[in-house]
Amino acid sequence: MGRSITIGTAPDSWGVWFADDELQTPASRFLDEVVEAGYEWIELGPYGYLPTDPAELSDALAARELKVSAGTIFAALHRPDHYAEAWAQVEQVAKLTQAMGGTHLVVIPGQWRSDKTGEQIEPRDLDDESWARLAEGMNRLGRDVKNGYGLQVAVHSHADTHIDTQDQVERFLGMTDADPVKLCLDTGHVSYSGGDNLALIENFPDRIAYVHLKQVDPAIVAKVKEQDLPFGEAVKLGAMVEPPQGIPAMPPILEALEGLGRDIFAIVEQDLYPVAFDKPLPIATRTRTYLNSCR
Repeated sequence: MGRSITIGTAPDSWGVWFADDELQTPASRFLDEVVEAGYEWIELGPYGYLPTDPAELSDALAARELKVSAGTIFAALHRPDHYAEAWAQVEQVAKLTQAMGGTHLVVIPGQWRSDKTGEQIEPRDLDDESWARLAEGMNRLGRDVKNGYGLQVAVHSHADTHIDTQDQVERFLGMTDADPVKLCLDTGHVSYSGGDNLALIENFPDRIAYVHLKQVDPAIVAKVKEQDLPFGEAVKLGAMVEPPQGIPAMPPILEALEGLGRDIFAIVEQDLYPVAFDKPLPIATRTRTYLNSCR
């Protein structure tokens, strides 16, 4: 890579949220269609969706000339005594990511709503003690992942978590160390929560380590917020849309990312769970064509 943005895609754009689910496109078909859509870089997606044996996965990727940018874990480090549970995921996902030549570990915070039922299972807002525990835990995780696996942690702000709104993202960045803890800027989630992507890039340029490119339909999001619906319901309603049909506008974001003057992965990640198997490929192809036209 030169000093530039590298566009990739993820299993999420094929409607993949779980390691094993009959509603999801089979892994071999996903990999074949990624190539057909014109991408060279992917994320691992949920651990267990793609083969977890390094040799088997390497063969599957090499046969298609595909490369891995990152793996993903979930870590609710605001909760007491959660670090061991988070690290158990790291030992699986970071090891596989490292073996595939990936460079980043995307960390999604714990949700205050159940991802299965949509019920509220925790307070929506953290108290100061929980914020301090979250920041300390992420600093530790970032250092341990870098020292143990050579990967950069990039924390992914996400709907229905405590790192969601603009204020929460800025507070989190202000409380964490700049070297071990970077931000995965998910343009869709930031817009979903009423935030400002360009302001985050401008005000925290050194913290933007990784990007998920997606757009939301503002009319559907307004309905979701009005009715206080869970994120899973929002996705089913079509809150996430292919560019350029939604917000935020992609050209200014791509320009701002280019202006950072360093290599950045920008992974297309359009939530589509659940989706008919024949729907993702045309969307993925159009999206890649569109994003390349913006640069």
